[in-house]
Amino acid sequence: MDEGKMDENEWGYHGEGNKSLVVAHAQRCVVLRFLKFPPNRKKASEEVFQHLQNIVDFGKNVMKEFLGENYVHCGEVVQLPLDFVKQLCLKIQSERPESRCDKDLDTLSGYALCLPNLARLQTYHFAEHRPILCVEIKPKCGFIPSSSAVTHEMKHKVCRYCMHQHLKVATGKWKQISKYCPLDLYSGNKQRMYFALKSLLQEAQNNLKIFKNGELIYGCKDARSPAVDWRELAHHLKPFFYPSNGLASGPHCTRAVIRELVRVITRVLLSGSDKGRASALKLGPGPPGPCVCEASPFGRSLRHQGKSSLEHSGLPKDCLLYQTLQVQMLDLLDIEGLYPLYRRVERYLEEFPEQRKALQIDGPYDEAFYQKLLDLSTEDDGTVAFALTKVQQYRVAMTAKDCSIMIALSPCLQDASSDQRPVVPASRSRFAFSVSVLDLDLKPYESIPHQYRLDGKIASYYSKAVRAHDAAAAARLKESEDCTLVLRKV
Repeated sequence: MDEGKMDENEWGYHGEGNKSLVVAHAQRCVVLRFLKFPPNRKKASEEVFQHLQNIVDFGKNVMKEFLGENYVHCGEVVQLPLDFVKQLCLKIQSERPESRCDKDLDTLSGYALCLPNLARLQTYHFAEHRPILCVEIKPKCGFIPSSSAVTHEMKHKVCRYCMHQHLKVATGKWKQISKYCPLDLYSGNKQRMYFALKSLLQEAQNNLKIFKNGELIYGCKDARSPAVDWRELAHHLKPFFYPSNGLASGPHCTRAVIRELVRVITRVLLSGSDKGRASALKLGPGPPGPCVCEASPFGRSLRHQGKSSLEHSGLPKDCLLYQTLQVQMLDLLDIEGLYPLYRRVERYLEEFPEQRKALQIDGPYDEAFYQKLLDLSTEDDGTVAFALTKVQQYRVAMTAKDCSIMIALSPCLQDASSDQRPVVPASRSRFAFSVSVLDLDLKPYESIPHQYRLDGKIASYYSKAVRAHDAAAAARLKESEDCTLVLRKV
């Protein structure tokens, strides 16, 4: 990329999160990722550069080691002309969701992260002419904590995602509770995975997006977004899965196309091509706690059938879901057990603030940082070193709990013998595919108190909601019992 000849008209808005905004090049297979800040809280250029460099180093030295180099793309920090950045900011402003405009794109430092466009098939520098379909999934946490530090009994039965749904709907973040449960997706059981993916398609929230040739065609921006239309999605997908157009239109066609999409995604998620070192963490073959969440509709149907649970995670050890789950399970103590250790580190830093750099809290994220993450002991010896190791493991685990998986699919050409990429079959076609991970920034050390408060709020609200639901059900039952049918002689 020639930074000296940058034209804002060659770049388009791609998407944004809470802390960064991404634009994509119209022809080349690259994106630029800019940091975002509140209007009155700009950072010095040196700080922005170091922040972006830390993201690159953490991806390269930690997440690439854990997940495998084929899945993790670290990118590089680039410096851009300030005039280009300002013009680009003006160009894309109208496309940004209103709910994200509380922060501005960094137009002062000129630094950005240049990355491959993961909505496209990897290994190609330029966008291909053949159609590309990309599914982005944010799977969230795939296990239930078994730590003895947990005080909310409900947390041993219901996963964090399902509990949080109730609070999000109550506060207006989303309109209705999703049937999706991460434990179903991480189960490795095809029936449960199918149910989980179909639930995501029904209530995407911000956990699923679908791109066609780099353009977003399906996904929910916020609670005000219009209801998702499966017929419109099926119209986009039909040429991929039924290229001969042999299906009649209507509900049957829509269901068949959605079913094909879910089957292909499931097969890709269970495929393995790059075994990272996460398997070496020796955290066990599956989650330590229950493998079925009580709040999952699939889990409830199991109980109605008299089955307490299915098998533990049957994920292949070289698939990305398994690797991701292993990294998530570095959260060995749960936030309730971790928070006192965080306070121990905080007290030490209050007394010796100059030690912050030596403790590597803000980097550098190098080989030494990675090696300390491999210490899985949970016996607290009362030292700051033990507390710090658990804090850093928790931050890495939280990163894995919030990452996104990008699955890019492209129909195989008639002569696909020269194509070296893996292939997945569908009923009427075959797809070359690539799988990547994004959103791998290390979670901030300073966010731990917020996570502790939020965890308590989520568990308390869910427990209260369950009690209210049970009380209402008991009242309805009592009313039905009090009802007496009187027959009079006519």
